[in-house]
Amino acid sequence: MARGPTSHLGVLVQNKRLPLSLYRVLAYVTGVWLLLLMFVAMPAKYLVGDDAMFSVVAAPAGAEHWFGPESPLMLYIAVPHGYIYMAYVLVVLWLAIGRRWSAGRTVGVALAGTIPLLGFFVERKVARREQDAMDAADAQSAPARTAG
Repeated sequence: MARGPTSHLGVLVQNKRLPLSLYRVLAYVTGVWLLLLMFVAMPAKYLVGDDAMFSVVAAPAGAEHWFGPESPLMLYIAVPHGYIYMAYVLVVLWLAIGRRWSAGRTVGVALAGTIPLLGFFVERKVARREQDAMDAADAQSAPARTAG
């Protein structure tokens, strides 16, 4: 019997490793966009340019439109970061519900995406712990499948 594209989608959705894989990808993507926001867009808006709120240095000649309160970098970096972070939180919730995390752990992992660099370390710890738990569950269920 040939399998259609919808059956592949069903297998993908039923895969218990999918939330962890999506979490790992979104943790890194969220972390990179957060770094861009904190170290590119925010300084461009608040620190560079004559009309910036905390003007530390003048904007480079000919590039003044990229700096100051009307910096388009906020639009190009902050908005995508916001949408990516929302997807990250939804995937954290999906993973937390599927793995039966406590509320504190769920909130902690979700908030790790708001602190530069912390998200990378938390992702590594969560991925290792969850991968070990999934491998142990697979190993425990494997003898039961072969015995029946």
